[in-house]
Amino acid sequence: MTEQEPDPAELMKIAVEVAREAARTASEMRLAGVSGLATKSTATDVVTAADRAVERQVVAALRELRPDDAVLGEEYGDAVPAAPARVRWILDPIDGTVNYLYGLPNYAVSLAAEVDGRVVAGVVRNAATGAEWTATVGGGAFRDGERLHGSAQTDLAQSLVATGFGYDAARRVHQARVLVGLMPKVRDIRRFGAAALDLCLAAEGQVDAYYEKGLNLWDHAAGGLVAAEAGLLVAGLAAAPVGPDMVVAAPPALFSALQEQLIRLDAAGGP
Repeated sequence: MTEQEPDPAELMKIAVEVAREAARTASEMRLAGVSGLATKSTATDVVTAADRAVERQVVAALRELRPDDAVLGEEYGDAVPAAPARVRWILDPIDGTVNYLYGLPNYAVSLAAEVDGRVVAGVVRNAATGAEWTATVGGGAFRDGERLHGSAQTDLAQSLVATGFGYDAARRVHQARVLVGLMPKVRDIRRFGAAALDLCLAAEGQVDAYYEKGLNLWDHAAGGLVAAEAGLLVAGLAAAPVGPDMVVAAPPALFSALQEQLIRLDAAGGP
């Protein structure tokens, strides 16, 4: 019997169901107070009990619904089934943990489904506000059911650009230099503290473009698909694929100009 091709729409339904329950848990735990605070890569890179609890909840839910799939989560890494899996779920249980820690309303559950190494469905749900962005490959991107098309801005000098910064001090020094060089070339900069939400805001045109160095797959898998399905170009610098060196998301009219500036400033370089 031939294995049935995984359906992105069905994977999306599962992702939405699981992400909504996970976001509810994150929100309820935040109302009860942040606990289990620890650090990871640096003293400023925090993780909470909620990050871990949400990831365990999502993995358990996916195991029940699709026991043969693999799961990659930020906090616990790979959960691999006994046999090789075509479908892998990519999870950031709470993207924007520092915002979560401080009670700022920009933190989200980000969950994507990857088939044979290609992201085909994704959902990002702001656990603080309930806003939800979804996308399937070839099926478009949506916020709360409304189709997204990105920004209509064509002039980089008039563009509002979102970005983020790493936790390592040396990397931040380099990123600050890039920012200083870029700011005279754009309208302004915004830093919201959650990469998945930044990509979704770019998808709906609340910011015109986004770039960041140092992202992991779980940071951009779902949000990157939302941005791409909204018509944005999502890539690294100088024809490189997205990855830890750089993620850029911008409408076609802005993409080349933003890339040119980021290459000039060596945005993918440094620590």
